[in-house]
Amino acid sequence: MPVLMAVVALLGTLCTLNLVLTLGVVKRLREHTEMLGAMQEYPVRLDVGEEVGEFATSTTLGEPLVRDLLSGPALFGFFSPTCEPCRDKLPRFVEYARREPGGRSSVIATVVGAADAAAEFVAELSEVAQVVVEGSGGTMATALGIRAYPSVLRAEREIDGRLVVVDNDVALSRPTSLTA
Repeated sequence: MPVLMAVVALLGTLCTLNLVLTLGVVKRLREHTEMLGAMQEYPVRLDVGEEVGEFATSTTLGEPLVRDLLSGPALFGFFSPTCEPCRDKLPRFVEYARREPGGRSSVIATVVGAADAAAEFVAELSEVAQVVVEGSGGTMATALGIRAYPSVLRAEREIDGRLVVVDNDVALSRPTSLTA
């Protein structure tokens, strides 16, 4: 009988310890859920309707690229050579850009990273886009509020002349706006 009481007491202690640890895990999960929710509220690119910021840079071919000189709709793509999803999305972006109504002059691709690491991306993108290579937090990424890669946006001129984002998550599987 004393052995049975000891076993029951031990089981009771283990169950109580298990309950305390489970409550601790639940508390931590709630904290992490709140932290993840706060991260999603942090914008990773400009919202639809927001004005594209000022930028003045040059392409890999030495062509000047200035916000105020863009006249029509523009497709912007942002990629990083160290990003695996970028490698997956790049061929779809190239194919989509190839069908863009304004051609190469209406597509701007920014590769974020060191020039030597970006060479493969630049070679592929140069056929269909004006390509800019810049470091993290560069002119183009800042102008469009880019904080995550890959990102694809479309911007157009408003009647008042402002360049605003009209689609901040372009679906590359859909046909381009004027070629459907």
